[in-house]
Amino acid sequence: MVQSEMRLSRPDDLVLSYVRAMMCFVLFQPRPRHIVMVGLGGGSLAKFCYRYLPQARITVLELDPQVIALREQFAIPRDDARFHVIEADAAGYMSKLAGSADVLLVDGFDADGLPPPLGSASFYADCQRALRPGGVMAANIFSYDPNYKAMLRRLRQAFSGRICSFTGIAGNNRIVFAVNSGGDSPALAMQQKVARTGGLALPLLNRLLAHWIVLRLRRG
Repeated sequence: MVQSEMRLSRPDDLVLSYVRAMMCFVLFQPRPRHIVMVGLGGGSLAKFCYRYLPQARITVLELDPQVIALREQFAIPRDDARFHVIEADAAGYMSKLAGSADVLLVDGFDADGLPPPLGSASFYADCQRALRPGGVMAANIFSYDPNYKAMLRRLRQAFSGRICSFTGIAGNNRIVFAVNSGGDSPALAMQQKVARTGGLALPLLNRLLAHWIVLRLRRG
């Protein structure tokens, strides 16, 4: 299954539906100050956020040095004041980020799928602690992963039930959004609305919503 794709003519474009779906985090956190990403891959999300969310500092956690070594081939920006790729195991590193992130994007797949430590109860608890009040986590989980239901239970427990997803937005890639506590924040209000309705209810409308969000960000 293709999980990363880049147009050579427009390397910052989001080609795959699941990465566009993950960008729906801006409905919860429209102007994040710090975005933490788990998994660099081909850098689609990293490049897009770097270019179109200029107010955000971006930290990427990538375990595989061979993936990091390919960053130039995938037109991934060099490290600078607001963009930093760290070679680290996110399962162990996440606890160091307590209270520092507005957005957390978990997309740390390898050749065998999502590594078990990135779907564990302890990891999700560390993710919850890494978020500021009202912060949002977007987790990419395959619907056919044998641990899919267990991971949903762990996410729900870590975030005290504050999880939601958009119906049929990215096929077998299930993008689950989880919101950290922090009073009556706009993010929590959005989570409650999406949890009730599944977004725009119809899969096609949700996919169009993800397209619209990406287009709006590109146009500034």
